[in-house]
Amino acid sequence: MTRARQDRLLGLLARDGEWATAATLADVLGVTPRSIRSYVTAVNARVPGGAAIESGPLGYRIGSEAAAAQRAGAATDAGTPRDRLHTLVRLLLDSSDGIDVFETAESLHVSSATLDADLARVRSLLGGTELTLERSASRARLRGTEAAQRRLLSRLAHDEMDAGSFDLEALRRTLGTESVGARAFGPFKAELVAELGALGYFVNEYGISDVVMHIAIAADRVARDRALETVVRDVKPDQAEVGAILARLASAHLGIELGAGDVQHLSTLVLTRVVAPGASPSAAARERLDPEVEAAVREVVGLAASEFLVDVVHEDFLLRLALHVQNLLHRSKEQAWSRNPLTRSLKATYPMIFEVAVFIASGLQQRLGIPLLDDEIAYIAMHVGGRLERSRRADQLLTATIVCPGYYELHELLRSSVDRSLGQAIEVVGVETRVDPDWASIDTDLVLTTIEPAVPGDRIVRIQPFLTGADVERVQAAAGRIRRGRRLARLRDELSRYFSPTAFVRGLDGLTEDEVIRRLGALLVDRGVIDDDYVERTIQREQLSSTAFTDALAVPHALGMTATRTEIAIGIADPSIPWGEGRVQVVALVAFSETDREAFQTVFEQFVEVFSERDSVQRIVRRGTGFTAFLDELVAVIDG
Repeated sequence: MTRARQDRLLGLLARDGEWATAATLADVLGVTPRSIRSYVTAVNARVPGGAAIESGPLGYRIGSEAAAAQRAGAATDAGTPRDRLHTLVRLLLDSSDGIDVFETAESLHVSSATLDADLARVRSLLGGTELTLERSASRARLRGTEAAQRRLLSRLAHDEMDAGSFDLEALRRTLGTESVGARAFGPFKAELVAELGALGYFVNEYGISDVVMHIAIAADRVARDRALETVVRDVKPDQAEVGAILARLASAHLGIELGAGDVQHLSTLVLTRVVAPGASPSAAARERLDPEVEAAVREVVGLAASEFLVDVVHEDFLLRLALHVQNLLHRSKEQAWSRNPLTRSLKATYPMIFEVAVFIASGLQQRLGIPLLDDEIAYIAMHVGGRLERSRRADQLLTATIVCPGYYELHELLRSSVDRSLGQAIEVVGVETRVDPDWASIDTDLVLTTIEPAVPGDRIVRIQPFLTGADVERVQAAAGRIRRGRRLARLRDELSRYFSPTAFVRGLDGLTEDEVIRRLGALLVDRGVIDDDYVERTIQREQLSSTAFTDALAVPHALGMTATRTEIAIGIADPSIPWGEGRVQVVALVAFSETDREAFQTVFEQFVEVFSERDSVQRIVRRGTGFTAFLDELVAVIDG
């Protein structure tokens, strides 16, 4: 656990790139500040003479040797319980007759009791793999198909990889040091992507990296005479085409001759991770689309558009998402889930988009029976985010007036430069060419002026007649401040309506997620805001995907806005409590009513934004000892 927390500490500091105090990091990891200091010492010891984590008056931040520390830590992990567990799994998978427990314990330099405990841990890994661990006297063996054994290897490999990112060295630690090395896979992957592109496929890099992992596992197993047995005779033309590429590249780069079962399995994995390119899905892709899948996607997306008031019902989006869901359906049958390294950042940065994706995923699960993991929901969120980005880009434009006293065509040149450099952020709706304009009458979001204004203001930006790079940066910064100010102002106005002194709890020590939800939910039930069914549906929503959208905040809620009115029950945890795969210090159980659909987006996104800043969280948690103090600190943070 200590090693895992050290790596988690590295990951937190690398993601934020800013100074963080020991107390703040301790809250996130659920340890003491003293433990944080010992973790920093241990991580820096991995790179003698280097600084993986820097220390200073402001706390800690990521150092230049962080990547080296990560690699060094992994390389020196031999002998740890996790490394021993992986070694034991490899031994069991490589021997059809099983292993002798006493001989294996001796070779691993542990007692037979320790090995028995390791075997119990192996058994806990087998859930969902269709494998069983049998023990007879001194022998232990795994029973199950080759496909099931590969699923176990895939699970171990993912456990070795940080945040779902593809790491061939981590994969070799899972498969064994004699497996195919990274040097062979670089050219293999490059040629595979190039040839798939030449065939007209758009390649999802996250997906194709996951496929390469499965190819590495297949190569290792084939090299050990453990090829896949099952062959489906009905091979489609696109499957045969991709399969031929995989067989040829495996022979050329990996020195492995793939059998028909492996070729068919791997080509299926490749085809479930690629989408036809172009402005719209190709005719061939449309022909492959299952009418049942398309109908389910259209129905669920329509419901999501109505529920969240989002503009997602577009033909291209529906067809692309339907193709993705069909691929997902194939992956679920193979239990070959695709990891997404952007899951955490998508959830923290775009909670509203992720929530729409969860709603869609829940509907698809009910209609098509697809069990969805967070990583798969994140891929749906990427589709949703792409659609919303196209539809709301115009809504994000700020209006601007240019003030540039007339001199030949100078003001026209300046306007052209502004449109070219800032057209995606602002829209110029007026140009003042007088040297003494009526400043008070200019009511646009921004005023870009080449002369000194009568009265300076936050929305007024001084620029040069010939736009410079520094001018562009100043305008972008001003636009960002205005957008953030408006968002938070809306949030401040909304929150004042939704909080109640009787729906505030401080102290959640020792409670599970379900218990916290029930405790906060009971406060809103007593106020007549929701009923017990809403509480149960909130727990069900939490089981779909954790609502811990940041390292400090969880926002449990039900799918469906059935509250009599919108209210928020707040729970403060000091110290932090476990939630999902992380820990949180603030739990905001939100009950939304159907009449407040638009408020849902404002409250949801901006509330999460406030709690994404560590300093703000610590200020609110430390000083918010009661409801009034909490609300005062929250408003103070919002107002900056």
